[in-house]
Amino acid sequence: MTTIAITPVLARIAPVSLAELIERAALQTRVDRKYLVPTEALPRLLEQLRPSARVLDIDGERTFRYESVYFDTPGLDSYHCAAYRRRRRFKVRTRTYLDSGQCWLEVKISGARGNITKHRLPYHVRDCGTVRPGRDFVDEALGRESLGPGADSALDPVLVTDYHRTTLLLPATNSRVTVDTALIWRASDSVLRLPGVAVVETKSTSAATPVDRLLWQEGLRPARISKYATGLAALRLDLPDAPWRRTLRRHFRAAAPARRGTASPLVSATSHSPRTEQEASCA
Repeated sequence: MTTIAITPVLARIAPVSLAELIERAALQTRVDRKYLVPTEALPRLLEQLRPSARVLDIDGERTFRYESVYFDTPGLDSYHCAAYRRRRRFKVRTRTYLDSGQCWLEVKISGARGNITKHRLPYHVRDCGTVRPGRDFVDEALGRESLGPGADSALDPVLVTDYHRTTLLLPATNSRVTVDTALIWRASDSVLRLPGVAVVETKSTSAATPVDRLLWQEGLRPARISKYATGLAALRLDLPDAPWRRTLRRHFRAAAPARRGTASPLVSATSHSPRTEQEASCA
């Protein structure tokens, strides 16, 4: 299913402007809950949300193309903090809004009790593949939390993600919901596509949102998934993957057999580059 399948439902949801969305639900410090939802279930889910939600609308468009470039140290410090479940961890990325050409450099810090703080710096799109122009910003954000690799350690591009995003505002709770489809991960010469699954993420100050409760009623529970760490684990079979192993086995079906030592027709013998391109499907 492509984003075309949810377009008719989105057209029936009341709009919200970007300015109002930011004013009411910027949520730079927040709690995120992520769900892996089969794409064929999205029209029904959005229809159920229609009376209580508003959809981000910019110049008549309601679904937008994103590209994120994730940076890490040569030793993958950011990845390993997540893989070994450190309570305090960080991610550094650029995010480009492909439809508008806007770009941001972002530092995300996960703290105690699941709180996430995001720091953002306007960035030139031509620099989306490097942190050099914004390295002082990155070091300052991480330094305030006593995190990060230190100014003398390199931060290199490790993974690129592409997807289509729809954003909903829930006015009653001033919370947000994002729906990401057409997910693609790229690392070196490897590409992974996840065409049958959407990542639905609720973003609130702390309490569960009406969308969380609706998903729970449908038998869906928050999933352990990080676009950076889970995607890199699927493409790099040599990396530790304990926090996302269930997600990898259930939703990234093509990647799981190689971890058990079973040959897969989509996986090459090189652990750092297990495939040139694959599609993973939802079980």
